[in-house]
Amino acid sequence: MKDRVLIGELGGHVGEKVTICGWVEVRRDQGKMVFFDFRDRSGKVQGVVLPKHEEALEKAKEIRNEFVVQIEGSVNKRPEKNVNPDLQNGDIELEITDIKVLNVSETPPFDITSDTSGIDENVRLQYRYLDLRSERMQKNMRVRSEFVRRCREYLFGKDFVEIETPLLTESTPEGSRDFVVPSRLNPGKFYALPQSPQQYKQLLMTAGFERYFQIARAVRDEDLRADRGFEHTQVDLEMSFADMETVMQTVEEMITTTVEAMGYTIREKPFPRISYKEAVEKYGADKFDMRTEEEKTKGVLAYAWVVNFPFFEKTDDGKWTFTHNPFSMPITEHEEWLLKGENIENILTTQYDIVCNGYESGGGSIRTHRPDILEATYKIMGFSKEEMHERVGHMLDAFKYGTPPHGGIALGVERNIMNLTGESYLREVQAFPMTRGGQTAVMKAPKALEKKQLDELGIEIKKK
Repeated sequence: MKDRVLIGELGGHVGEKVTICGWVEVRRDQGKMVFFDFRDRSGKVQGVVLPKHEEALEKAKEIRNEFVVQIEGSVNKRPEKNVNPDLQNGDIELEITDIKVLNVSETPPFDITSDTSGIDENVRLQYRYLDLRSERMQKNMRVRSEFVRRCREYLFGKDFVEIETPLLTESTPEGSRDFVVPSRLNPGKFYALPQSPQQYKQLLMTAGFERYFQIARAVRDEDLRADRGFEHTQVDLEMSFADMETVMQTVEEMITTTVEAMGYTIREKPFPRISYKEAVEKYGADKFDMRTEEEKTKGVLAYAWVVNFPFFEKTDDGKWTFTHNPFSMPITEHEEWLLKGENIENILTTQYDIVCNGYESGGGSIRTHRPDILEATYKIMGFSKEEMHERVGHMLDAFKYGTPPHGGIALGVERNIMNLTGESYLREVQAFPMTRGGQTAVMKAPKALEKKQLDELGIEIKKK
């Protein structure tokens, strides 16, 4: 294959012969001439086969949309009257001298040259690899990639270490439901997929890394909705010897640096701070949109911090449970209340959420690093010594060996990309999301296992 020039770089090759590779987006047969719109990862360009190139013209008449082709031709300036300043490469045209078909395509089940958001969800996800060819989905995936890259670069610049944590871990009944994985080597026992790297990243602070991050996958068996799925990705970070102010300033600077470099406008800096109580009183919820209608139209990003959350809330059976996670520290003024189990409904935690344009876009806290605080938290929730050691004994043991004060946050990648792109559905910013019914895109999961697999795992399926 000859040296390829990307379509987005053709403007620098006017008057030259080039080779491009890509897809046929549009074919217009005008008899003596055939016009094409080609696209590759870098953009689009118009090409034309003239009557003098007989062999190429004959091939052009057999080509259809979405064929994969290699094109040879000359990059020419368009006549002034044909220049379109609103289009990429609107001032040039490719005069095609040779066409090589690299692969053919059947007619796609829906039009991918326009916005596909109105297409039936099940059809879109069945053919997600085609849906992803559309201009909007290409843009969304590239915005996501750039956001993650810039966050990663910022964190490396602040001496963070990227460390992966396990995907097979222990089931924790608190919080959302776990997705569980049966163990072949330990019949009747199960792993769980991680709802977050929470405990592992705290153990990494115990291990002395001081500044950790990862682009972490998290899996939760929770009810699906527009902005929530079984799987999501988070920019997960943790810092030792840091108080709330340090973590919040670091995260705010990372977000500001990242999104402004991507060309977005932030409504207010530094991000305003509002207590949970004030948020509920003013907006009716702890996630809210502060923008005017004009700011919404312009795609302005309205970030804010929500702080001073209650540590505990009542369950339906009258017991206490945590509002965010049991590994947070109470605010300093309420530490004695927690240790004594007093004024439980008034205890505030060091939790801080970041909201943007109506979505909770991240959440974190200063963590418990002392065993007595963690034990007191579980005692308030009604756990006996034996039960808490069964659940979090490994954490209690770790905290005995010089765990430093630490805190961190997890930023939901999908929620943040929804803010940047203006999308309202999580599935529009994931490559292969689930359907509303929890079915995988393209592949057919969940589905039954073969009897041989079940027997090997020691599992018998009972009808519900």
